[in-house]
Amino acid sequence: MKFDRKKDPLRLLVVCLAAVLMALNIKSFVRTGGLYPGGANGLTLLLQRIFEMFGIAIPFTFVNLVLNAFPVYLGFRYIGKKFTLLSLLMIMLTNVLTDLLPSLPITYDTLLISIFGGLINGFCISLCLAMNATSGGTDFIAIYLSEKKGIDSWNMVFGLNAVILLAAGLLFGWDKALYSIIFQFTSTQVLHMTYKRYQQQTLFVVTNRPDMVAEVISHLSHHGATVIDAQGSYEHADRKIVYSVVSSEESKSVIHAVKTADPKAFINVVKTQQISGRFYQKPND
Repeated sequence: MKFDRKKDPLRLLVVCLAAVLMALNIKSFVRTGGLYPGGANGLTLLLQRIFEMFGIAIPFTFVNLVLNAFPVYLGFRYIGKKFTLLSLLMIMLTNVLTDLLPSLPITYDTLLISIFGGLINGFCISLCLAMNATSGGTDFIAIYLSEKKGIDSWNMVFGLNAVILLAAGLLFGWDKALYSIIFQFTSTQVLHMTYKRYQQQTLFVVTNRPDMVAEVISHLSHHGATVIDAQGSYEHADRKIVYSVVSSEESKSVIHAVKTADPKAFINVVKTQQISGRFYQKPND
C-alpha cells in the first residue's frame, strides 16, 4: 500500500467533507424527522431508540463501530486496504461528529426531510465512492457483491434496508418507517445517477476500421471486443461491427476515442442489465 502524493490528499479531504455532511444530515434531517436511513447508520439509530425505551442511552459511535466490524473485515480481506482505511476514516469522523454536534433542525416537515435528507445522504455516499471509499456498513457489502457477482447490487442493499425499516415500523409506528423508505429510495436513486462503476454498457460500433477500434477499446478499458461481419443495407457495402461491453463510467471516454480512431463510425450504446463470464474490473487499492 503506497501513498500517492497527487491523489491521496484530495481523497482524504473529500472523505472528511463527506463525513461532515453526513453527520450534519443526521443531526439536521434524520433525527429531526425521526427517520431510519438504512444501513449501519439506520440500524444504529434504531438500536439507540430501542434502548431509550428502557431508559438506557448508548453512544452512536460505539454501536456503529460494532455494526461495522464485519463489513470492515470484508473490506480488508476482499476489497482493498487503502479503500478500507479511508472508509474507516469516514465512519469514525461521522460517528464522532454525530455524537458531538448539537441538533440542527432546518424544517419539521417530514416529507421535505425524507426527500432532501435522502438527496444529501446519497450525495455523501457518492462522494466517498468517487474517492474509492465508502460510508461503511452495507456499502461494503454492496461493493463486495458487485465485485464477486459482477452486478449492480445497490437495489439488493435497498431490499436489506427495507428489513430494518420493517422492524422500525413494527416497533415505533408505520408513518416514520414509510417516510424512511422515501428517504432511502431517494438516496439510492442519487447513487444510481452519480456512481456507475458497477453498471455496464454494450457498444455496437459499425466501422471500416475494426482493428483500430478494438485496439482503442482494449487500451482504455482493458476489455476485449468481438468483430462481426455485416453488410450495409443502403449501399450493400461490407462493414464490420465491433461488439464490446464496458463499464458506464468508461463509456464516454471510450466513445470519444472510437470517434477519433474512426470519425465515420456509427455507435449504438445499450444499457446492459447483467453479464455472465469474465469481465475486467479495476481493483480497489
